[in-house]
Amino acid sequence: MLEKLQNLEDKYEELTKLMSDPEVINNPAEFQKYAKAQADLVEIVETFRNYKKVTQELDESKEMLKEKLEPELEEMVKAEIADLQEKKEKLETDLKILLLPKDPNDEKNVIMEIRAGAGGDEAGLFGAELYRMYTRYAENKGWKTEIMSAHYTDVGGFKEVIFLIEGKGAYSRLKYESGVHRVQRVPVTESGGRIHTSTATVAVLPEAEEVDVEIDPNDLRIDVFCSSGPGGQSVNTTQSAVRITHIPTGLVVSCQDEKSQHKNKEKAMKVLRARLLEKAQAEQMGELAEARRSQVGTGDRSERIRTYNFPQGRVTDHRIGLTLHKLDQILMGEIDEIIDALITTDQAEKLKQVE
Repeated sequence: MLEKLQNLEDKYEELTKLMSDPEVINNPAEFQKYAKAQADLVEIVETFRNYKKVTQELDESKEMLKEKLEPELEEMVKAEIADLQEKKEKLETDLKILLLPKDPNDEKNVIMEIRAGAGGDEAGLFGAELYRMYTRYAENKGWKTEIMSAHYTDVGGFKEVIFLIEGKGAYSRLKYESGVHRVQRVPVTESGGRIHTSTATVAVLPEAEEVDVEIDPNDLRIDVFCSSGPGGQSVNTTQSAVRITHIPTGLVVSCQDEKSQHKNKEKAMKVLRARLLEKAQAEQMGELAEARRSQVGTGDRSERIRTYNFPQGRVTDHRIGLTLHKLDQILMGEIDEIIDALITTDQAEKLKQVE
């Protein structure tokens, strides 16, 4: 591990020199390439340098103990050794995590799809609450959100909503949200006060660039139609809504939220690219299915991952057995505590497989 870290530090130094070379400075594309490569190494190099510094201080303190010291000073040195040993062990763990293979999608924007599951109107209302939770979370992070496509229920919920979340590292934080979310509560429509269980399905897809997914225009069937609003009433007499069918896979995406046919087509293509990327990656991951199952979640949208229990004001993530009695705050978008716990568990599982 230390040899690998030293090689990365040497590479970092080499990139720093290259970036001060006048020829590179005068070539913006090359400079950009080196700057990105260097930025990717900053965290691991700084951690490694800190690790070397702590290791040196620890060795020096241990050498001091070999000398004859005053009892008081000896106690101080022993306390310092214990403190440095703890720091060293933590830095070693941090370095192992930083050396784990990076998910190539982590820095990408996210296309999130929420669909009402079992529970009729109540499932649609719960889907709308999940949508608000994620958009508030994005707002707290300084990320932008934009609805790509939405199909409403008659009572103000969503049959389905697809939206884009734009922000650095959005996928790295939200990728654990894929799966079935379950709500337990007394619906407003329930006169007998009985608790009902409803579900909504969340899918989190990394936004795919054109370079990530090559789509042959001949593989597409594009239909246009008049868009309609909640309850089926027409909101547009022009044919601005777009439905795109990817013939080889049978994937269908429709978008009708914009008044312009061009904008609807653009949004539909974004969703289609994301779904095709997810499909390709799922196929590649087929042989690693066992490894994925041993982690915090397979990302499978049929997996029940979380329960939101209103009578008890609690939220339970079933993958890691975490229960928080903070339902109101969580629905207001304060989900970092859950996400951090999922990331920590996932990293611990991956470290076990490496060791």
